[in-house]
Amino acid sequence: MVKIWNQERTDWRFVMERGGDCAPLTLRAVGPDHALVVNLGKDATAETARRGAAKAVKAVRELGAQSLLLDVTGIKQALGAQGLAAAAQGAELACYRPECWKEREDKPFTLYIAGTEGMDAEAVLRETEAVTRAVCFARDLTNRPVNLLTPALLAQAMAEAVEQVGVEVEILRKKQTRALGMGAFHAVGDSAAHPPRLIVLRWRGGREETPPIALVGKGVCFDTGGYNIKTGPGLKVMRSDMAGAAAVCGAVMALAQNRVPVNVTAVIPAVENRISPESMVPGDIVTSMSGKTIQINNTDAEGRLILADAVTYAIQRENAAQVVDIATLTGACVAALGHLTAGLVSNDDALCNALLDAAARAGEQYWRFPTFPEYKKMIESPVADLCNQSSDGCGAITAGLFVGAFAGNTPWVHMDIAGTSWVDRPRREYQTAGATGAGVTTLYQLCAGMAER
Repeated sequence: MVKIWNQERTDWRFVMERGGDCAPLTLRAVGPDHALVVNLGKDATAETARRGAAKAVKAVRELGAQSLLLDVTGIKQALGAQGLAAAAQGAELACYRPECWKEREDKPFTLYIAGTEGMDAEAVLRETEAVTRAVCFARDLTNRPVNLLTPALLAQAMAEAVEQVGVEVEILRKKQTRALGMGAFHAVGDSAAHPPRLIVLRWRGGREETPPIALVGKGVCFDTGGYNIKTGPGLKVMRSDMAGAAAVCGAVMALAQNRVPVNVTAVIPAVENRISPESMVPGDIVTSMSGKTIQINNTDAEGRLILADAVTYAIQRENAAQVVDIATLTGACVAALGHLTAGLVSNDDALCNALLDAAARAGEQYWRFPTFPEYKKMIESPVADLCNQSSDGCGAITAGLFVGAFAGNTPWVHMDIAGTSWVDRPRREYQTAGATGAGVTTLYQLCAGMAER
């Protein structure tokens, strides 16, 4: 909980400093009034404010504190409302605790904000809290065990969350998606006893005649790899293979909560990739909703199949003017960029640059991969229009280009968050082991920026 300070008693006071020769995020406690000082370095940014606030909250909670006064005077002077929003978000995310199915005591913690004179702090905090709640919602979904989050249960959880804030929900079942010709989607979804769902969320905050931007999120609730089965260590975290779906739902929820004047449609293909008599096998040929045929070379390259049909649906059925897809798509992206940076593939410089600007405001890191013509040849097939696995490496790029083939000329960006959506060991102070909620704030900032333009 975040409150504007009004002379209430607090356990600790927290001050952010800029400048000096100290290393960024140096933390020191001084007494006797329980003051905690975090030095952000002379080149402080909103992201260092976010990390600094999170570090302070974790420090005082370890000392048993139940409240903290955050004095943002210095950050306000340097970074304005953006600094206040970042500090508040970092502090709240540091308080996040994953869902638990055993008894535990969750002690309340209150964050007070001081030093906000001269700005509409209430408005800044309202917007930030909605986004932060959406990040935590995405974390909860991604952390949830797969037996509690089948495609049907994922659809139910999303519908219940977003309908409260005025988002229109449509859930397409197996019969409907088959009638649409979504053969790539069903090549994956038919492998499981739990049937697939196509979840469509519409936030109509903009003008009626304005076509929406589509956010397409990979929703593989569990990924065994199919007959190209994963190893034991890889299977342990495969409940997180729907982090892209959680991210787009969270972004739409925050946009609606804040009544952002923009039209956004989320399209979420929700499936399980299991092993059964109905499962696809290497060598199969499937026909996508677009009419393009796909040769299956690897059943563990399933995410791009469901994204292909979801992107087609967004363009053909929802009349999307722009498409952004987000997915835990490839181990190759993790190998290339690690757990601090996600990858981008795009066919449109303007949309990609807008996303990079949004990511900078969100404090997330993305890197755009090249898309030379030679890479497209790596997903050609001798017997179908496309192959779902590269013939010559470059896995992160070619996976993105595969999805992009279904976007056609529509401006499109692909976000591969395979490395940033889940951390066994937190890389940022505001992270907790497990799901990070990657992408939620960036997608929110992207769509909010489009509303401003």
